[in-house]
Amino acid sequence: MTEPVIHGIFPTPITFSEVGREFTPEELAIFEEAGKTMVTNSGNTTSADNYLLEKPGLENLKAIVLGTVQHYMDKVIVADKERVTPYITQSWLNYTEAGQHHHKHAHPNSFLSGVLYIDADPVNDKIYFYNDGYKQIKITPKEWNLFNSESWFFTVKTYQIVVFPSHLSHMVEAKAGNNRRCSLAFNTFLRGKIGLQSELTELLNP
Repeated sequence: MTEPVIHGIFPTPITFSEVGREFTPEELAIFEEAGKTMVTNSGNTTSADNYLLEKPGLENLKAIVLGTVQHYMDKVIVADKERVTPYITQSWLNYTEAGQHHHKHAHPNSFLSGVLYIDADPVNDKIYFYNDGYKQIKITPKEWNLFNSESWFFTVKTYQIVVFPSHLSHMVEAKAGNNRRCSLAFNTFLRGKIGLQSELTELLNP
């Protein structure tokens, strides 16, 4: 018998990219100002301003972030730009101090979500994703891999942008290291014609 070939069908793609430059003094000043007014979250804190990428001075950074979302649309979803385009809805800062965490959650009312890391320690800082689907039969494996794992983590670093489907559950474990982890999270939605009229799935969002 020949060695069976494994095909991973219906994967959940997550994209990683980088800003490609350092943050400007103006951008850092905006982040610092937003960090002065925080709201308590479950395990950490978030900025009271949750439309941060709409601020004057962040136009270039917003364009970079939106470019990573468009790349996901082009390469993963292979969407027709003439029919549908993404836009950023809300964006906010998350701060996680040593010993704090970010609870497991997903992002309702959003299509793709993402995180831009403003201060992240590549040794200690991670993002965890979860496969929350129902398991009728649950077998404990001898070793874990991408097919049998119920969770998976990636280390993250400053200037990195991560984009993922908004329904995908994720979290941050208790913070290790000495840095104050800071990230800019964002949600997106779609403009244009979603679905097809002939299939009775058309949704118009001008």
